[in-house]
Amino acid sequence: MKNLFRSTMMALLFSVPLFTGAQVPVMNSYPTATAVLFLDFDGHTLDNTAWNYNGPIVCDAAGMTNTNIVSVFNRVAEDYRPFNINVTTEEAKYLAAPIDRRMRVVLTVSHQWYGAAGGVAFVGSFTWGDDTPCFVFTAALGVNWVKAISEAAAHEAGHTLGLYHQARYDANCVKISDYHSGNGAGEIGWAPIMGVGYYQNLTLWNNGPNPYGCTNYQSDLSVITTSNGFSFRTDEHPSNFVDATSIPFTNNQFLTSGVITQSTDQDMIKFVQPGNGRFVLNAVPYNVGTGNEGSDLDMQVTLYDATQAQLNVYNPGTLLSSIVDTSLNAGTYYIKVEGRGNIYAPNYASLGSYSLQGNYFTSTLPLRRLELSGAVVNEKHRLNWFIDADEQVVEQILEFTTNGRNFISLSSPAAADRLYLYTPMGNNAVQYRLKVTFDNGRTYYSNVITLRNVGTDNRPKLLTNLVNGTITVTSPGSYSYEVVDFTGKQTAKGQLSKGMNYIPASAMASGMYVIRFSDQSNQWTDKLVRQ
Repeated sequence: MKNLFRSTMMALLFSVPLFTGAQVPVMNSYPTATAVLFLDFDGHTLDNTAWNYNGPIVCDAAGMTNTNIVSVFNRVAEDYRPFNINVTTEEAKYLAAPIDRRMRVVLTVSHQWYGAAGGVAFVGSFTWGDDTPCFVFTAALGVNWVKAISEAAAHEAGHTLGLYHQARYDANCVKISDYHSGNGAGEIGWAPIMGVGYYQNLTLWNNGPNPYGCTNYQSDLSVITTSNGFSFRTDEHPSNFVDATSIPFTNNQFLTSGVITQSTDQDMIKFVQPGNGRFVLNAVPYNVGTGNEGSDLDMQVTLYDATQAQLNVYNPGTLLSSIVDTSLNAGTYYIKVEGRGNIYAPNYASLGSYSLQGNYFTSTLPLRRLELSGAVVNEKHRLNWFIDADEQVVEQILEFTTNGRNFISLSSPAAADRLYLYTPMGNNAVQYRLKVTFDNGRTYYSNVITLRNVGTDNRPKLLTNLVNGTITVTSPGSYSYEVVDFTGKQTAKGQLSKGMNYIPASAMASGMYVIRFSDQSNQWTDKLVRQ
């Protein structure tokens, strides 16, 4: 029997700006992989599949800007990074893959043929071999809600790979929800990909109960890698001291990257510090924005000396990234990188890609402090830095990257400057660092920071997201609003006027809700809790 699953819709949007006609950027996450997950953004007509019980289905394009398409791709690709599968926007890659090793995810504004849902898929259809796709309904979610569309795409593709939902039960085995909405908040707030991940930053594969009983555990990783003709990708770094990947310093710095593919994966890196001095390591998981947005990896770094004795473990409790800042003598050292859980997330599937930047500062260093900071101010990126050194600065170069690996020169401020302000192109996440050269010929790099524009702040806002009898909203003008519960059921709607607005909430049951604000060209979504 073919099992059909649809995703609960958190917010509906039917009057939206649609962007069509632009060519979809060609992107591939793992081009050498045989299995393919095709994110189809430019429309698709299907016939002779399990969906065509009423004839052909014509699906329009996703209605998204290329900037948002790139963001969705990057998020979904990171969810599937541990596996030997290529996430792509290139149809030729899909068509060249074996017919029972591929899946088309149709991202479309056309949802009326099916009904009110964020997406829909047949469980296990990845290996059917008949080109039955799955769907993400972008207009129903909101074509500008990149986070929700990304979560829905990874979720629906997960169904095709054989996964059911991850549910939530109480201590007495009573089901609370078919969709586990996660725990916590902030950078380390967690939810299962096969639950509801719209409102948590760290969304991961999970080993937990499905909706059919609190003892019916589903190991997402096991199902994906044993039922679909592909497994985990090949590990690029050994896990032992003898075979550790050796990374040399160049200008007192090294850069490397890797992927944590399994819960047991430990990447071992070897380096030789040339002299006594300070060692600083920035260990950063792949992300698409500030606060390690979109990361799938909570990093733990362990430092060892040449005798393989452990020196320290670095794993900040409220961050997904890790920083090592210590004094070391000249010699050989090892870094072990692995994924870990946190107070909200289990250890089970903290997996994904990362980058390491190591810096060595000599004991006679003219530099005591080199720190870069930044902020987004009126859509501009403001970069500030602090230099505490005995020697004179002769050159400063601000560098940036949008992929976390290849830094490009942005500007060469005067030696006395400590501020740079400019308007970046688009809203992509940008990472920055500062390269400084002193009059003794030595060159050093600052820490790496990430900035991303968040768009105009001129929109309706909740005065507080903790609600008793009234939802209070301050609005800059006339906007529509809609309140829905976690099943997608509408509980209130109406029109906001300029100033303070009061929406009755006394009839709403306790729990989490979503409020959507919209005008003719934009939409915003906030969440609130009815106490």
